[in-house]
Order: sequence, then C-alpha cells, then structure tokens
Amino acid sequence: LGKPLRGPAEGVAMVFQTFALFPWLTVLQNVEAGLEALGVGARERRERALAAIDLIGLDGFENAYPRELSGGMRQRVGFARALVVDPTILLMDEPFSALDVLTAETLRTDLLDLWTQGRMPIKSVLIVTHNIEEAVFMCDRILVLSSNPGRVIAEIKVPFKHPRNRLDPDFRKLVDDIYAKMTARQTNEATKKGLELGSWLPQVSTNLMAGLIETLAMAPYHGRADMPEIARTLHLEVDELFPIAEVLQYLGFA
Repeated sequence: LGKPLRGPAEGVAMVFQTFALFPWLTVLQNVEAGLEALGVGARERRERALAAIDLIGLDGFENAYPRELSGGMRQRVGFARALVVDPTILLMDEPFSALDVLTAETLRTDLLDLWTQGRMPIKSVLIVTHNIEEAVFMCDRILVLSSNPGRVIAEIKVPFKHPRNRLDPDFRKLVDDIYAKMTARQTNEATKKGLELGSWLPQVSTNLMAGLIETLAMAPYHGRADMPEIARTLHLEVDELFPIAEVLQYLGFA
C-alpha cells in the first residue's frame, strides 16, 4: 500500500465490460492464459482452469471457442479467467452491461450465490456500475462519484442481508434515495453556475432535447416526472439525462 505500481497489481483480477476473450483460443485456453503468464506449470494450470470452469457453470464447454458461445457464457469465461488466479480483490467494470436483461440477472444472481456461499477465493469485490438498482442488489457499500473532477460525493451503507428482494419497500426506498442524491446535486450545480455571456452549453442532441420535452408534456407526466422514471421511458441512463436537463434549464424550458 502507498507504493507506485510498476506492473500488474498482485492479488487483483479484472472482469471487463466487454468479453475480452482471445477468439483463437478455446474456453479452457482462455482461462489458462492468466496462469500461463504467471508461470504456473502445465499440469497445475489445467487442474485450476478446469476447477474454475466448473465453478462458474461452464462444465462441458472447455473446448468451445468464444464465437460458439452466447454473450452470457462468454462473460462467464471472463469470470473464470479472473477467479482462476486466486485473487484477493476482484475488480468488475460494468460486467453485466453488455448482456440482455434476463442473462444479466441470471449471471448476477449466480455470482452472488458463489460469493455468499464462500466458494470464491476472494476477500473483496469492487464493481463499477451506472445501475443504481444493481448496486443496491449486490453491494454492501456504495460510493457515488462526481464527474469533472471525479471525487466521492456520497457513501451509502446497504443494510440488507442477502438474498435481497427488489420489491421490498425498504429496498425501493434506498434506490430512490440514491437517485435523489444524484439528481439533486446535478440540479444544485446547474443553478449555482448559471449562464453567463460566452458560456458553453453542454453538447447534447437536439433530437433528445425535443424528445424529452414532448415526453414530459404528454400523459402521464403533464410537465413533471422523476428522473429515473423518465430515463426508463426514454431508454437512457440517468446520467445521460443530466446534460439534457441542464441545457433545458439554461434555456428556460425547465
């Protein structure tokens, strides 16, 4: 701790947003790749890779190539490749965002089951996500970051035990509270800044601006809506709405 890194961090493994597999290697070879880079012998490498593949639910697909797998299965290979090196910390950069809703939910639940049952060789998991509900569902502690400059603006401890129920009123309230913290901060910053002569407006699509105005004007909103709800209606992330709302506020439309 406290020392500059001059190479790969020891005890840390990464699961990427995209599948990041070598297309010319089989599932088994992809999982073995990290161990080979660490200098692990062929026999031990094979045993550990097979165990990781079995753990993550891909038994029987060892000789398949990435092109022969579904998106969910390819991401499972990514998890197996990360876990096979026995990391202390697992870093995940939006690992479910490239998957369809059902596949993402299945993989998310399977991963949580492995974690809560103590079947993964890790002590901590750090996940980056734009999905607040996902953060509340999976995490014990949530850090909300600002942009430009990036810094921690809120720390929220999640008090619920696993398994968690998304329909529980307390769960929904915590999700809504985090949304409120994020949207209130964005609104306050826009109000403080104001618009001066020569100020630059955020670069946003005029089509998105028009779409937001028209959607807000129609039923059931009639001019007012919560950011999470309108984001779902427009199939956008909440943080994608922030610059649009800021421009509308500057121009006097909000």
